[in-house]
Amino acid sequence: MKAIQISRYGGPEVLEYVDLPQPVPAAGQARVRHEAIGLNFIDTYQRSGLYPLTLPTALGMEAAGVVEAVGEGTTGVRPGDRVAYCSPPPGAYAGARVIAADRLMKLPAGVDARTAAASMLKGLTAWYLLRRSYPVKPGDTVLSYAAAGGVGLILSQWAASLGVRVIGVAGTLAKAALAREHGCTDVVAADDPEFVARVRELTGGAGVAAVYDSVGRSTFMQSLDCLRRHGVMVSYGNASGPVEPFSPMELARRGSLYVTRPSLFDFIAARADLEAGAGELFDLIARGTIRIHVGQEYALADTARAHADLEARRTTGSTVLVP
Repeated sequence: MKAIQISRYGGPEVLEYVDLPQPVPAAGQARVRHEAIGLNFIDTYQRSGLYPLTLPTALGMEAAGVVEAVGEGTTGVRPGDRVAYCSPPPGAYAGARVIAADRLMKLPAGVDARTAAASMLKGLTAWYLLRRSYPVKPGDTVLSYAAAGGVGLILSQWAASLGVRVIGVAGTLAKAALAREHGCTDVVAADDPEFVARVRELTGGAGVAAVYDSVGRSTFMQSLDCLRRHGVMVSYGNASGPVEPFSPMELARRGSLYVTRPSLFDFIAARADLEAGAGELFDLIARGTIRIHVGQEYALADTARAHADLEARRTTGSTVLVP
């Protein structure tokens, strides 16, 4: 089968389109034939070496398709089931892969493979941000970076359905319009020289209850300045690089703030939590409360171009790779 792997760290050029043997599921595993594969920023962090892996390795954390075979004694899924997953270890950039059966979620009738691959990791990220990292309440105002990205478009719709006002951050007028179409009440330009003042103006001077920041190094202190007293800074990505060390006194002098650096996989490690998050996500999609915007689609062979476009901010919404 065809797959994408890396044997060294670097830019998109290190992605290799190779032939690999068809995997055979062991006990407790299932082999999934992929129909669609999700592209995520974590894939670029692993490719670059920011999140080190044992090389050589395949990449990709999210996909959807059909179960082809199961290992001896495997329960929960069977051949023919439509499923999706977002789970380590990486290996989704392939025509098929084996994965632990307890990481698979069966797809409801109202969710196709393309939608699932475009939304499971990003949607569960929105779930833990809104439900766990800072559990939002009706009437809250939050600030969301990359509001026209895959996570951002899902988060704003989900938050709006919970009675939460979302101020989005976007880099272009077109992206700002897309963010508003998907639930953002207001949008602040990412390069606005008066960014903090603008957020303060939109909140009557109070600041936001929480900031969901996927950018990292270049926006961290700015994000702290946008928070209300006792606000929560949720730094969940490193698009501009990891956040540099800072003094805890920075939190005290801005109103006794809280900071967390969460990872999705800690929130879905238990099967019950995976089922709770994915169940809520797929229900909202099936009912039309959340619309998944697939902004671009690439053949698996063109994954290097997909990575380059993602990192250059040339994408909107979710990106799907097709084997």
